[in-house]
Amino acid sequence: MLQKNIDWQFNPPAGSHFGGVWERLIRSVRKTMNSVIREQVLDDDGLNTVFCEIESTLNSRPITMNSDDPSDLEALTPNHLLLMKRKAYLPPGLFSKTDNYCRRKWRQIQYIANLFWSRWVREYLPMLQERQKWHKERRNLMVGDIVIVVDSNAPRNSWPMGRITEIIPDRNGLVRQVKVKIGNNVLTRPVDKLCVTLECD
Repeated sequence: MLQKNIDWQFNPPAGSHFGGVWERLIRSVRKTMNSVIREQVLDDDGLNTVFCEIESTLNSRPITMNSDDPSDLEALTPNHLLLMKRKAYLPPGLFSKTDNYCRRKWRQIQYIANLFWSRWVREYLPMLQERQKWHKERRNLMVGDIVIVVDSNAPRNSWPMGRITEIIPDRNGLVRQVKVKIGNNVLTRPVDKLCVTLECD
């Protein structure tokens, strides 16, 4: 991994929301697998086929608004970037020359790219929502603060209390992770899983 300059970035425990985009896609893959496979036992080829079908399904999901008007263009999908169409309609193993986009005339490819880009800018980009959660500045947690660690698997009156021993700021200098000492253990937790009970001065 080091030879390929791969740098691992880990979410803190109980902080899966740190990877919101890919965590949501992992859930979509898992949900599709559960509905397709159920309790079947698959060999390698079968599992590979299922993953290809799941990939095709997820890449054909709309990323812009669907319209009920039949005269409107179809919604943009990730497959429009990959295949220049919403879905691969041919069964696996059947190919035609029209599927080989690199042999098409340059003007036709350029027209399709320009059309896609104009729709991307007009329809998709305005839909990106501004994140609201981190817009208000508040006091960063500090070493020495006494906190209660939220544990969704335990009743509220049994959540453990601990002291912050180390803060882990992000690139903007905001503390989003901390190390909390609870008894003899030191846990890494995101700040939204902590309730401050006593601030150190």
